[in-house]
Amino acid sequence: MLKWSEQGVSILDFILRLLAFVGTLGSAIAMGTTNETLPFFTQSIRFRAEYDDLPTFTFFVVANAIVSAYLILSLPFSIFHIVRSSAQKTRILLVFFDTAMLALLTAAASAAAAIVYLAHKGNAKVNWFAICQQFNSFCERTSGSLIGSFSAVALFVLITLLSGLALSRR
Repeated sequence: MLKWSEQGVSILDFILRLLAFVGTLGSAIAMGTTNETLPFFTQSIRFRAEYDDLPTFTFFVVANAIVSAYLILSLPFSIFHIVRSSAQKTRILLVFFDTAMLALLTAAASAAAAIVYLAHKGNAKVNWFAICQQFNSFCERTSGSLIGSFSAVALFVLITLLSGLALSRR
């Protein structure tokens, strides 16, 4: 059986938090800077697609920004756990907030994924047309931003499991 030291678990927790931060911040920036303009018959009439045209994408950007800020604020606690592996109350506090951030991030990423799916495939039954054939760059960036966010969701699951492992050793 694999035996992890308490300090090793804390170091892995710190690394996973850094990786999740990169994923959420990258997703927020990628989605928040997404826009594309296409000319319609003439140059004076244009169609424009921006992330804030859809409230779901705005929610996605705000949620990823909140989770990014939380991850940066949680790093000192993670460092504290490396130095003092026996700390239990702060670890319980982090598990509580980690779970809340996991729920927020999962909700935002799932809602944005539904909109991105509709942008790619459309829905003929309700006359929603796929826009990705026209707004290709917009769709690529929104799809790409989902990768970082769902990666962070997976990392949060691992962080929560690691915290549970560390607490169970007490």
